[in-house]
Amino acid sequence: MTRPLNIDDLYRFAIPANPVLSPDGDRVVYTLTTQDAEQDRPACSLWEVRTDGGPARRLTRGPADAAPRWSPDGTTVAFLREGRIHLLPAAGGEAEPLATGEQEHGGGVPVWSPDGTRIAFAAPACRPDPAAPVVIDRLGYKADGDGAFGPVRTHLFVADVATGETRQLTDGDFHAGPPAWSPDGSRLAFSASIGGDTDVTGASAAYVIDVDAEGAMPRLTGPATGLTGPVDWFADGTALLVVGRTTVSAGHLALLRQPLDGGAPVALTGALDRNVMPGGPGYPGALPQFRGGDIVFCARDRGVTRLYQLSADKITEFPLAEGTGVGGCSVAAKAGRAALLVSDRSSFGEIALLDLDTGSTTRVTEHTAEALPGVTLHPATEREFTISDGTRVHGFVVRDPKAAPHGPLLVDVHGGPHNAWSPHADPVHLYHQELASRGWTILALNIRGSDGYGEAFYTAAIGAWGDADEKDVLEPVAELVAEGLADPGRIALTGYSYGGYLACWLSARSDAFAAVVPGGVVTDLISMAGTSDTGHDLFTTEIGDRDRQVALSPLSHVDAVRAPTLILHGEADDTCPVGQAEQWFHALRVRDVPVRLVRYPGASHLFILSGRPSHRADYSRRLAGWVTGHTALRTAGADHD
Repeated sequence: MTRPLNIDDLYRFAIPANPVLSPDGDRVVYTLTTQDAEQDRPACSLWEVRTDGGPARRLTRGPADAAPRWSPDGTTVAFLREGRIHLLPAAGGEAEPLATGEQEHGGGVPVWSPDGTRIAFAAPACRPDPAAPVVIDRLGYKADGDGAFGPVRTHLFVADVATGETRQLTDGDFHAGPPAWSPDGSRLAFSASIGGDTDVTGASAAYVIDVDAEGAMPRLTGPATGLTGPVDWFADGTALLVVGRTTVSAGHLALLRQPLDGGAPVALTGALDRNVMPGGPGYPGALPQFRGGDIVFCARDRGVTRLYQLSADKITEFPLAEGTGVGGCSVAAKAGRAALLVSDRSSFGEIALLDLDTGSTTRVTEHTAEALPGVTLHPATEREFTISDGTRVHGFVVRDPKAAPHGPLLVDVHGGPHNAWSPHADPVHLYHQELASRGWTILALNIRGSDGYGEAFYTAAIGAWGDADEKDVLEPVAELVAEGLADPGRIALTGYSYGGYLACWLSARSDAFAAVVPGGVVTDLISMAGTSDTGHDLFTTEIGDRDRQVALSPLSHVDAVRAPTLILHGEADDTCPVGQAEQWFHALRVRDVPVRLVRYPGASHLFILSGRPSHRADYSRRLAGWVTGHTALRTAGADHD
């Protein structure tokens, strides 16, 4: 017997991530996240699976173990436990903290030196006093999930593995990005925004610092006028591999070769015309890694993060099974294999082994099937629509194949604005499966601005949020109505973050929607620019002109909104501050539009991905209840008329 997925299944999820392959290629350590209902929190522990077969086994008890990294000799796994680096013997035993005694700083993702004697990491240089005034002189003074950090800066540290003795390498009014060891272990490379006005310009660059030289200062490796993300070293030690852009602008990230002599960076992946994906919450991918002289990296194409290899000037895609997406990758070059985190239409994520020579893959875990036996998912099928200006918009339709046509339709807009929907099993938007079981059709569109369709499509809504992409939603909806798949009286609209922005915008621009549920909303671009942790950089690159910020704010058009609206928002959201939701609620309430605001205490912008399970379940239940109830009311009203 099988049954469909429901919202309460959230508490049964077991989702792997962060696979790391041992240097000999024999063992994969990874994190597994479950949900602790009693404590109302996610629980994360380390697991291991052997590459020669056998069941996965648990290594640690958690509840907040993350970022495992193998030592170069394969004898030890370093990882983060509640903000401190711990060491776990690979042969078995208890994990012990790396440093003894109290540290003024916490830990960061551990990076082993090539000889395995030291670990580098980036961490706050001091512990802030929560009762002290927060003095702010520069932009970028807060971060979603952490709040305002004032003068506290993240810097580089190096710890001796044998003694735990820890030294701080960098200092100053800047944040140091994650470090990378040079091949000879004498230097660290990292990214940073160093300079008097980089908080305003948004520019960042790659730097190198000597590890053992007393009082060494970071050295700039190239132009300081671009966007620099994760860095690594080429094997000869003369250049850095950088994920970034040569300008501060919206567009694809690329792989860049940055010579240490200060020369101009060289783009390595421009011919692909796809966005390099180093990985992050809600943005599946993996850091680029070397395989001899080749580079293995991730980029997104048509909603799916794929795995590629750059060999000299040639880029080829690894032939994974159709529809398989990659959310993590760890290369053991000497073993000729990689460990992958893969997702598809039936699994939220599993660990697989990739033969780097043949391209063949073998799954070595089945956590989704084991956690949810007998549960089936309503399928996501691809659709493509031609918009009136000739633009082709790709997306996915989720519905029960047995559902009758002419039923209710939910349109869901993704965030970003440069994210994208995928066809994979979705552990976040559980209301999709819940509503599909009730006879709904869900339309998830990768409108212009979405990632995975080339840079021209990626930048097509720059300076024109709402204006440029509203037809990408409204015209496909009209097409589904014309086909008879959707009932025009029972159409609802939702979206989160940028999707919340567009849901508010469209509710003022169209009367097609019987109910609207914006989450993590953006409603006033002027106040958003000055209160969001990313607002200044976002609107400098995305909108720019103040007059456009006013014109493109949903709040400027709120008089036209009539649809019953449920607003869902985290109270500790520093990316889209809760004031955005409060303004929309106030504007609708005083205009007598049916409206409800739900605030989730302590919830950051990413709470729908990794927050309290009770909040995430509540989000899906409220959304499903609102759209079901108000579309039924609208239909009943029409029938009565």
